[in-house]
Amino acid sequence: MNSALQQMVRDCQSWTDKGKVADYIPELSKANPSQLGVSITQLDGTEFYAGNSRDLFTIQSISKVSNFLLALEDKGYEALKHQIGVLPTIRGFNSILELDIENEHKPLNPFINAGAMVTLTFIKGKNNDEKFSRVINFMSQMMGEELSINEAVYQSERETGNRNRALAYYMKSTGILTEDVESLLDLYFKICSVQVHCGHISRFAAVLANQGRDLNNEMSLIKPYHCRVAKAIMANCGMYDASGEFAVKVGLPAKSGVGGGIMAIASGKMGIGVMGPALDTRGNSMGGWQLLERISDHYQLSIY
Repeated sequence: MNSALQQMVRDCQSWTDKGKVADYIPELSKANPSQLGVSITQLDGTEFYAGNSRDLFTIQSISKVSNFLLALEDKGYEALKHQIGVLPTIRGFNSILELDIENEHKPLNPFINAGAMVTLTFIKGKNNDEKFSRVINFMSQMMGEELSINEAVYQSERETGNRNRALAYYMKSTGILTEDVESLLDLYFKICSVQVHCGHISRFAAVLANQGRDLNNEMSLIKPYHCRVAKAIMANCGMYDASGEFAVKVGLPAKSGVGGGIMAIASGKMGIGVMGPALDTRGNSMGGWQLLERISDHYQLSIY
């Protein structure tokens, strides 16, 4: 499998020239746009990889999956659905149009920025430091290695995250958010700044593909129902307003992040992690998307 993945990376390398690294977070603009990597983790823990698979990048919006899963484990889906919808993304991930302004003002889904902020309020913890510890420990358990944050990216996000502040304060004004906005945003920025590589996110995806069971000992890390809910929303919303096109071309539940990563799940088979910092206009990795198309076609993975 490694040789096949290496060829796919070579075939997709030219796509890194067609995108642009995220620059609205200044520290992310320093990423090398030519990077491209992939990791596949099978359900027995065997990993195959190629390209820049061990280069670190920040998890960004892929963290929204772990946040949502932890909130589901803490409070359950019935509690979350009153504050966060499950409707497809219709505009950009940080657009105020992603709030149901004419109805209940709640975010359309948990995988846009506004929805992710609300999700954090459902995670148990006496303060946001405790919540962050729970989130990063959960991610570390899912990914099989102790994780840490990129301090430079974290500070850059704190200093320039004014669109997220606007969304948060709007939700505060409508009562969707009741917590202190600045404290919540600090937690949000910190979680987005956790450093990972392709192997981390492919292992996370493999746990979800394994119905929430640990790959080493089959211990349950996530309830199967919560895996099902998360994967369903990933399929509809995980690639922002390109989720429909991604469903046609790749056909797997997935979640992208503006750090260049995409996590994709082939239930009962494998987890896939790709990275390529050069993004399309919707915030998804161009080279990573192309890699996933080829992987899905080659191994006949589409759920459709």
